[in-house]
Amino acid sequence: MRARGCTFCAIAAGEMDAHRVLEQGSCVAFLDTRPLFPGHVLVIPRAHRESLADLTADELASVFGETQRLCRAIEGVLGAEGTFVAMNNRVSQSVAHAHVHVVPRRKGDGLRGFFWPRQKYANDAEAAQVAAKLRTALV
Repeated sequence: MRARGCTFCAIAAGEMDAHRVLEQGSCVAFLDTRPLFPGHVLVIPRAHRESLADLTADELASVFGETQRLCRAIEGVLGAEGTFVAMNNRVSQSVAHAHVHVVPRRKGDGLRGFFWPRQKYANDAEAAQVAAKLRTALV
């Protein structure tokens, strides 16, 4: 399944150049063209899926299994002290195709946590209400 005009679908199909890192099962990984640090990799499902919620169980296992392997490789080969793994779902996606960022990290590299303002619940009752709604949705 491909989406017309999707850059990541074109990369997955081999129709667009990318610095590929792996092609395994139902996913492909390649270097981000605007990396936070050298070695910043994007892992995508081959099929067009807009978000994490749209992945099949097999795609999920493939994408995150390869993400885990890439974390190890980045630390081993690039000498990173760790990795930052992130995924936006619809909001803030530069390409509307599910993708996981795997970013090499080193102490003192300048990347600082999350870049949006944090909020607090008004009280414990509000937090309990939100948690209950989510539990209900998961049943």
